[in-house]
Amino acid sequence: MLDSVVQRPMLPDRPARRLTQLLLGLGLYGVSDAMVVLSGLGVEPWDALSQGLSRSVGLGIGVWTNIVGALVLLLWIPLRTKPGLGTVCNVLLVGTAMQVTLELWAAPDGLWARWVLLISGVVLNGVATGAYIGAGAGPGPRDGLMTGWAARGHSIRGVRWVIELSVLALGFLLGATVGVGTVIYALAIGPLAEVFLPALEIGRAAPAPEPAPGDVAVPRP
Repeated sequence: MLDSVVQRPMLPDRPARRLTQLLLGLGLYGVSDAMVVLSGLGVEPWDALSQGLSRSVGLGIGVWTNIVGALVLLLWIPLRTKPGLGTVCNVLLVGTAMQVTLELWAAPDGLWARWVLLISGVVLNGVATGAYIGAGAGPGPRDGLMTGWAARGHSIRGVRWVIELSVLALGFLLGATVGVGTVIYALAIGPLAEVFLPALEIGRAAPAPEPAPGDVAVPRP
């Protein structure tokens, strides 16, 4: 029954390493998102939607990040995409880490400090993306929506543009901060992920070789 609802196995092998990297990656993702928001120079598309909802409806942007993630997960149902452990952790942890960071870290005053915060946040987001995806525990809800839709015969690049431009426009209409930081994030996150994902990807352990016919196992002393 469970196999028909979620991806199995949840952690293919080396579960301690995968789980540690997954949780660290998601936590850093939330912190890096908060850094970009605190810079005040523009936010990435999905954060624009959460920020717009926060400003127009109430609740914190991190709270809305978790709520939006859970709602996006419902859109997986018609796409017949199964969530993994990483998917569920993404919904619960990214917005939480983001909200805690926003409450503890004051926005800088100087323009140079805001630029440092923006660039650092974007780079850290690339590291976090490589870490949580590289853990191999399942995609985040937004990534799964994109890949699930693309699997129906659409260009993954085209699907990404449609989804992210749509949520960005909606966030802007709701009052989100869209600016140079939004453009920098959009241009940089792909190349950064291409650098950090191979470096942080945890490969599957090679299976033990089958003994050849006639081989006799020698006991260790």
